[in-house]
Amino acid sequence: MIDRPRKITLCADDFGLSKDISDGILDLIACRRLTATSVLTEGTFWPEGAQRLRDLQDRADVGVHLNLTHAFPDTSGNRPLIHWLIATQSGRFTGHKLKDRFLRQIDLFTQHFRRLPDFIDGHQHVHAFPVIRQAMMDAINSRWNKTDERPWIRTPDRLIDDGGSHIKSFILRYASRGFSSFVEQHGLKKTEHFAGVYGLSANANFDRRMRHWLQLTPSGTLLMCHPGRPSTDYSDPIGGARAAEFHYLVSPKFAEDCQRSSIRLVRFSDN
Repeated sequence: MIDRPRKITLCADDFGLSKDISDGILDLIACRRLTATSVLTEGTFWPEGAQRLRDLQDRADVGVHLNLTHAFPDTSGNRPLIHWLIATQSGRFTGHKLKDRFLRQIDLFTQHFRRLPDFIDGHQHVHAFPVIRQAMMDAINSRWNKTDERPWIRTPDRLIDDGGSHIKSFILRYASRGFSSFVEQHGLKKTEHFAGVYGLSANANFDRRMRHWLQLTPSGTLLMCHPGRPSTDYSDPIGGARAAEFHYLVSPKFAEDCQRSSIRLVRFSDN
C-alpha cells in the first residue's frame, strides 16, 4: 500500500533582510525547495528583490512579515521582543499606532510587488500577540476589499513541536493563545498546524530536526525555516543557522527525505 502524500507548506522567513538571505531564498524557490516566503518590506534589499521574486511567483506564495522588533534605517518605534511580550500581556497596552506601521509595511509590499500579499505573518510572531493582532486585522480590513482574496494567516498557537526549545515554545504558545479563534472569528483562512521552532544555531542539527518534522507533521502544516546563503555579515545572530539550513534544503538529501516521508511541498491554497 502506497502512503498518500502529506501536504506541507515550507515557508522561508526574512526575505529582504539582506542580499545573501534573499539570494538563498530565491535559489531555493527556483529549484522548488520552498513554496512560500515572508518579506520584511522595510529591508534595504526589498525593492531590488521584489522584481526577482515576481519572476518566481508561480512557484511560491509571497507574504508580509510584519515587523516591530528589527530596527531598519529610516524606521522608528521598533523594540526588542521582550518589550512586546510584556506590553501585550499587561492589559494596559493600546497599540493605537500599530495599524499605521503595518499599513506602511503592506504598502511597501504592493508598491514593489504590484499586488497584495498572499499571506500575513509576523517577525518573531508578534502579529499573534494580544492587541497587536487587532492592529493587524484593522490593517487587513483597510487594504483588502470584501471582494478581494483575503490573506492566509500564520497561527503560531497551533505549534505542534518545540524543536528542543522548550522555554521558547512555551512562551510562544502562551503569548499567542487564542489567536486561531480570533482569526476564525474574522473569517480569514489560517494554517492548521505550525512547526519549525528550534534553537536557530549552526550546530542544532537542522537536517535531523527537519527529518523529524517531515516524518511527524500532519497534512496542512506550515513549516517555517530561515535559510540564506553563507555570509560574512557577522551582525546576523543566526547567520550560521541560515547557512546550515540552506545547505541542507538545496541538497539532494532534502528531496530524498521528502520522498521517503511521503511529503509533497505545496502552496497555501493547495493545502
